[in-house]
Amino acid sequence: MGDELDTSRYLASRASLERDGFVVLPASFFPFSTPVEALRDSANRCAELARAGKWPYIRTLPKQFPPWTADPSQGIWGVQHLLHPDLPDHATFARSYFDKQLLQQVRFLIGCEPDELVMELYNLLVRPDRDFALRWHRDDIPATATPEEEMERLGKPAFHAQWNLALYDDTSLIVVPGSHKRARTEVERTADPYEDNMPGQKIVHLNPGDVVFYDNNILHRGKYDATVPRMTLHGSIGYDKGSKDRARNVLQHAVGEWVERCDFSDLGPEMSKVADGMRSRLVEMGKVSGDVGFFSKEE
Repeated sequence: MGDELDTSRYLASRASLERDGFVVLPASFFPFSTPVEALRDSANRCAELARAGKWPYIRTLPKQFPPWTADPSQGIWGVQHLLHPDLPDHATFARSYFDKQLLQQVRFLIGCEPDELVMELYNLLVRPDRDFALRWHRDDIPATATPEEEMERLGKPAFHAQWNLALYDDTSLIVVPGSHKRARTEVERTADPYEDNMPGQKIVHLNPGDVVFYDNNILHRGKYDATVPRMTLHGSIGYDKGSKDRARNVLQHAVGEWVERCDFSDLGPEMSKVADGMRSRLVEMGKVSGDVGFFSKEE
């Protein structure tokens, strides 16, 4: 795992993630090389481009899961592909995505070496143009799965780390702690998909600069208030041993259409070398996986 890690705090964060399915790390845990204020400025510019129809990779209302259209006329709740070479602020976002401290945390959580990390997704979740909520779901287990099917998938390694980095106060993520280790209860299985009081639920509160890592198969949802400012970076990084298992979750977002054009040379020698290696492993994932289609969680 390398010798750069302060193992005591990383052990505690990993234990929390394994036990609860999520862990909140305060801004003081990560001395990011890119200040929150710079990320916030870039995020606001991206949101303006998206709302004006000048950036086609968006999450449009009221659709929860891909594919989305490029038409923002009904409103948006997210901006896709922050590492895309055509996005004006892509270098700022790349510095946060390939940040040394963040990558150390990811490596510790998924148990891999630096040359096994895979570039996956980096998106921006924004204030929706009207109130909007996601259904209760797991990211790669459909709602129609039987308890046995749920447990079969939950028994497999995650092969990635997923996180939200808040640039404003954020209380949008709602989780059921511990649900990443078990099948849904009968109450959870038959509940309204937008149930506001799921038994055991917890609203995750993030201050600016805080990061929450969470198991993507924890039972969770998002609830977004159109009157509250929101800029939250939503990312994932993979482990190359899980390429085939991760392919659909990653490639359904069409990242393969532009990833080979990425040029990370302006990040500096050390970071650009890491970024190029992670990018090349994503390209390889696309080559071995073929057409993966879409994993739909919508009815």
